[in-house]
This record gives sequence, C-alpha cells and structure tokens, in this order.
Amino acid sequence: MIYRYFIKLAYNGTRYHGWQIQDNALTVQEVITRAVRLMWNKDFKMIGCGRTDTGVHAKEFYAHFDLEDQKSPEELTGLAHRLNRYLPEDIVIYRIFPVASDLHSRYDAISRTYEYHIHTTKDPFLNYTSWFLHQPLDIDLMDRGGEVIKEYEDFTSFSKANEKRKTNLCTITDAHWETIGHKLVFSITANRFLHDMVRAIVGTMINLGQHKISLEDLRVIIESKDRCNAGESVPAKGLFLTRVEYPGLQE
Repeated sequence: MIYRYFIKLAYNGTRYHGWQIQDNALTVQEVITRAVRLMWNKDFKMIGCGRTDTGVHAKEFYAHFDLEDQKSPEELTGLAHRLNRYLPEDIVIYRIFPVASDLHSRYDAISRTYEYHIHTTKDPFLNYTSWFLHQPLDIDLMDRGGEVIKEYEDFTSFSKANEKRKTNLCTITDAHWETIGHKLVFSITANRFLHDMVRAIVGTMINLGQHKISLEDLRVIIESKDRCNAGESVPAKGLFLTRVEYPGLQE
C-alpha cells in the first residue's frame, strides 16, 4: 500500500532558481531532495505545489511524497525536526502530515495567494525581500485597479508570450493594496496563475499609480491580450507565495 504525505514549508528564494529542479542551477526542490536522500540513503521523489521563479519567496508552500509504510505522528514530527537540521537557514519545514492517497499538491490546490512587497523609504533590512520604489504612487487608484482586474478571466496580457499552456483563464477572487508604514503590499488570490502574471500585473499597477495609464487604459490592456501592452515585470525579490488552499484540508 502507498501512503501519501504533505510537507508544509517556507523558504527565502534569494539564493535559488525557483522550486523546480533544473540542470546547472540550485533550486529549493534539489536542496530538500538531497537532504532527504542523505537521511534515508535512497531515492526520493517530491512534487511541489508550484514552480516559483528565480528569487521568488514562499511563506507557505506544500509538497507531497509517497511511502510504502505508514508513519505515526511522532515519527513525522521527528522527521521534520531532523530534516531541518540538514537544511540551510533559508529553508524551513513546518510539519509533515498524512493526506488522502490521491491528493496532489499541485493539481488539487483550489486557490493560491501571492503578495508583492514594495518599500518607499530606503531600508537596508528589506533589500532582498522587497523592491525599493521611492516615486509617489496613487494607492487609491491602484486599489481600484484591483477591482477592475477581478472583472476579467483572460490574462494573456500578463503572461509570458509564446509559452504553451492549455488556457490563460484565471478566476481572481481578491486583488488589493495595503499600506503598512513605509511599505506597500499587493495581495492577490486566484484559482491559478500564469507564468510571470503577478509581477506583470504589479508592473502595470505601478504605471497606473504613477498616472501613466488610466483605469480605462487598464481595461484596454487586459482586453488586448497582448503582453507588449502591459507594464514591465517588477523584480522577483518582492514576490511571496503566502497561502495555498486545498479542498477539505484543515490546518
């Protein structure tokens, strides 16, 4: 019998070329897989809930793996503690727990939430986890832009061109800006995201906040389904995956 387990983890993506294992590039999946192999001295296959880009962070990330034997809660807690000792300081395992044998960490997620962090005052403690932008922004207008984005489903204008995918349709349930001291945080939740979508949306929102485009222009950009019409993608270092939800999964 095969038993499936979820790993709940987080990482600072500064040193990594995203989650997914790649040739000739250090990734989070590679580091964790290597640590488990050192512990168990056997091959280990782990599937993550997404493929974060180079430099992107995750405050909440899930991956799953299968074993032929059933582990007790105490064994899983011990495994998480031992694994954390093997891992570098920029990756943490919060917990490992059993799930239904058919629950898939990537394909069964019903929503994901991302945040993009901007600091408007020079701050040496935020250089690797936030983007410094000192120009004034119309946050109220940008927040209204979030309401406009929620009205649409086709986000071709905010995705990398020439990538093969089944659909560019996404359902956005939340998109808003928040001011926290000298920081601006954009939060967006959807059932799925396209490659580079959040960073392209934020870049376009910045143009809106600088009054380079209007709300009507934002609609034209979305409806054009042309990446060339949208704003530049903002730097990866300000982007965080913050929440992943699954049906029936209680934390």
